[in-house]
Order: sequence, then C-alpha cells, then structure tokens
Amino acid sequence: MTVFKLDPAPTFDASVDVPVHGSEAVKVKFTFKHRSREQLEEFMQSMVGKSNAEAVMDVASGWELTDEFSAENINKLCNNYMGAAYAIAQTYFAEIRQARLGN
Repeated sequence: MTVFKLDPAPTFDASVDVPVHGSEAVKVKFTFKHRSREQLEEFMQSMVGKSNAEAVMDVASGWELTDEFSAENINKLCNNYMGAAYAIAQTYFAEIRQARLGN
C-alpha cells in the first residue's frame, strides 16, 4: 500500500517513448525532478532561449542508459533522434500534471 505524503519525493521515474526513425519508439526511463506549482511556473518562464540539453538537464537528473547523463550526451541524443527533446518534455509535463491532479 502506498502511503500518501504531503511532501513528495524530490525525484520520480517515468518512461519516455523516444522516437526512432524507421522503427518503433524505444522506452527510456528518466529520473525527473519534482517541482511545486510555483516552481513549475518559474521554470516555464526561465525556458526561453535554453538549448535542448539545458532544458533536459533542468527537468531530469538521470536516465537508464549506460551512457553518462551529461549535457554532451543529451545533445547527442537530441541531434540523433530529433523528437527526443519533445518526447522528454511531453512526458515530464504529463507526469507533473497527473501528479497534481491526483493530489
């Protein structure tokens, strides 16, 4: 049985369907950072002008890939799989909204 707490865990895991051209999307588990409503609003305002790597590093703290979670490797992911940044952001915001709706 899950115990409900008013103070959520600082991180949560969610699988992102990373699109792979010519194939089906591959699920990659990311560890995302929790944000309160106020923190999320501040974060959204700070996104203007950020690179994909900066944005991903701002919402996530790790992934299940054997490659190191770093700005360089996030750039590589986003350059090789152009839908990856969108999929990561979409999953993050869907999870945050779902968590808020459930509370």
